[in-house]
This record gives sequence, structure tokens and C-alpha cells, in this order.
Amino acid sequence: MAAKNPNNPLLTPYNMGEFDLSHRIVLAPLTRNRSYNNVPQPHAAVYYSQRATKGGLLIAEATGVSDTSQGYQDTPGIWTKEQVEAWKPIVDAVHEKGAVFFLQMWHVGRVSTYGFQPNGQAPISSTDKGITPGLDGVDWAPPRRLSKDEIPSIVNDFRVAARNAIEAGFDGVEIHGANGYLIEQFLKDQVNDRTDEYGGSLENRCRFALEIVEAVTNEIGSNRVGIRLSPYTDFMESIDSDPDALGLHLAKELNKFDLVYLHMIEPRFSGDEVAHEILPIRKAFNNTFIAAGGYNRRKGNLAISENYADLVAYGRLFLANPDLVRRYELDAPLNKYDRNTFYTQDPVVGYTDYPYLEEAN
Repeated sequence: MAAKNPNNPLLTPYNMGEFDLSHRIVLAPLTRNRSYNNVPQPHAAVYYSQRATKGGLLIAEATGVSDTSQGYQDTPGIWTKEQVEAWKPIVDAVHEKGAVFFLQMWHVGRVSTYGFQPNGQAPISSTDKGITPGLDGVDWAPPRRLSKDEIPSIVNDFRVAARNAIEAGFDGVEIHGANGYLIEQFLKDQVNDRTDEYGGSLENRCRFALEIVEAVTNEIGSNRVGIRLSPYTDFMESIDSDPDALGLHLAKELNKFDLVYLHMIEPRFSGDEVAHEILPIRKAFNNTFIAAGGYNRRKGNLAISENYADLVAYGRLFLANPDLVRRYELDAPLNKYDRNTFYTQDPVVGYTDYPYLEEAN
């Protein structure tokens, strides 16, 4: 049983499967665009170790599983030997701090352009419907619909990536099934317009995701596999007509694989309380439940104390406060994040130069 800390439930220990966590504050996976030519860089070791605490869980930024998986500048990969070797010192730096480190595995699908694809080919997706050109200021390339015969090779890319992540030293992987990327392009009915066994019914639309989960858990063990989902979001025009049903069905299906965690992005909610929109999904899922979506200290503590989530993922606040855990312990003021440097390529500015509490004072 976790120790009680009535004033700060976020700071109570928690057992996530075989991982003994000292607190409930998780670093959310954040794209930072500083892995030049898709190879993780030494400055990432500084960035992640700054945010590592003994018994804390960090989830590394979305990392491509293959040469067709990329859609943004300088995002890391895990499909080549060079990438695996480059991750090793980064993982070591996090482990030296005593933290637990998972890698988020990613395929962008249609959220790409010809320039990011091998030989300038079309990006792949569940569909040949493209994202509206000009959305977010990008001229998205119309995708090519994957044939049924091609799907097993994409599933295999995730399996191999998971094996590579373990070889690089990661404690586990998070399958990126959220935010409008390839897996969600199969899951959501406003994108997936297939007529084969990967489209149409809810069961069919979930087939691709569950085949990836099965392949990855078979490869590295379910105790090392989590998944991130966002049935309620509309990112990159990826929308479902019944997100409640989609989330609930997936939670129940995922139980069959005994995943270590389900990481759920909540619908955006501006109020001061915790929105209980995803509570049915949380209740349906048997193992660790991580909530993400605009949490601050107060809301995070509420989520834990109300048993709405087991862990709470923090993105922008953790990005701007490498010692977020300490600041939450002391209820200290936070650094403000600078949105202008979220996705720039500088190895220091807006990346490793946010001050610790002592420096700020």
C-alpha cells in the first residue's frame, strides 16, 4: 500500500508493475526536434537526466520506428544501429539518477510530407484521404493507403523497435496510439474509411493497434509495455464519432495483454476541478492508469486523491522546470515555459537552460 501524504498525494510512492516509483509525477513524452538527422544527441542526456529523480518515471519523446515513420524535423529514431547506440548514454544518464525510462514508439502515418519520406514517396496511412493542406502551416502530402498485405511489415517495425529500445537500455516502451498519428488513423472512424478487416466496425478499426500490442508484448514482455491513447482529441483532423465507446473498447481489449499502463490524454477542460470524463475507461482498465492533459499541482493532487488516476503526466511544466518534483514538494513557484523554443534546434536554449529553484532564487 502506498504511504499516505494527505497534503501532497502526487508525492506518494506507487508500484507500477515491477517498477517501484517514489512519486506519481511523470515526464510526458515531448517532441523537442533536437535529434539531428534522426539520431539522438548528447545534449538529450543532459535534458533527461535534469528531469530524472530516484524512482521517477520519464517517457522519452516520440521516436520513429522506421524510415517511413517521420514527419517532423530532427525527431529521433530507433530503427538503425547508430540510433540504438546513440540512445545508450542518454538512458545511462537517466538510470544513474535512479529513474525509470520508457521510450515512446511512433509512426506518424499521413502526418508527413514527401520531404520526410524515403525517395520522396507518399506517406502511408489507413486511408488515401490527406490532411487539409496548410493545416499548421504545412503542405501535407496526400497519403497512400496501406494494402492489407503491407500491414504485417508495419507491425513488425514496432516489434523490432521495441527490441531495439530494450537493447538501448530502456526499461520499457510506450506505443504511441494518440494524437492523430498512424495507429489513430486506423482507430478513428472519421479517418479510417477502409472496407477490409481493418476498417468499418469498432473491432476492425482497433485490429491494427492490437496487433502491434500483441507483437510488442510477445517480443519484450507485457510488463515493459504501455500505450498512449487520445480518443477525445481532434489533432491532425483525427476524430471519432463515439470516443467513449472507442476508449472503453480499447481498455477492455488491452486488459487481455496485461499491459503495464494505459496513458490517456483527456479532453481539454478549463475548469478548476478534475473532469471525470475518462473515469469509465480508468475503471475498465486493470493496471496502472496515467492521466495527461493540462494538469497543475492542485489538479494532479486531486486526481490522485480521488483515485481518478494512479500517475499524472506533465509536459510543458516539466519542460520548463527540470526540478518540478522538488517544486511540487515545496509548493514553490514555477518557471514560465517559452513556447517559442519548444521545437527549435538549439541544443541549450529552451532545452537544458531552464533554471533550478536554487538558481532562480
